[in-house]
Amino acid sequence: DLLGRDPIKLDNAGMREWISGQTVMVTGAGGSIGSELCRQILKFSPKRIVCLEQNEFALYRIVEEFKATTVQTEIIPVIADIRNEIRMEHVMQMWRPGTVFHAAAYKHVPLVEANIFEGIRNNIFGTKNVAELSLEYGVSDFILISTDKAVRPINIMGATKRWAELIVQNYASEAKS
Repeated sequence: DLLGRDPIKLDNAGMREWISGQTVMVTGAGGSIGSELCRQILKFSPKRIVCLEQNEFALYRIVEEFKATTVQTEIIPVIADIRNEIRMEHVMQMWRPGTVFHAAAYKHVPLVEANIFEGIRNNIFGTKNVAELSLEYGVSDFILISTDKAVRPINIMGATKRWAELIVQNYASEAKS
């Protein structure tokens, strides 16, 4: 009733077939969206999940939460900034994820409006780094977590997320050719 539409039903069997047994990386794993993605992904038994986050305390919290469960998945906590190309290349080289869920972004409109250059550096150049390295290291599935504010952006945050979408679309077309 609150959504104003029918709830989306996941194809759990399809998700399990896709995720089970592989290495999955979630960027922004300590944030509200990234941590929930990690929780949901764990239900489908990946071999390991690389939880990448620049905020050490946020990463600590989510990893401690997972330690309290009986999950068989190997949890790999990685402190890294998606804007750091050298560090991100090391992470990709080390863990070779098959799927990347890219949730790392600055998403709070007032904060990005007050810190434009950081929003651009993180949301655009950080996404470029992760997408480019995903292509280079043979990631088969790259999922960008975007926002409705990117559809017809009227603020800097929405524009940076729209630009991130365009970057990912460009790399996706390169991957197909």
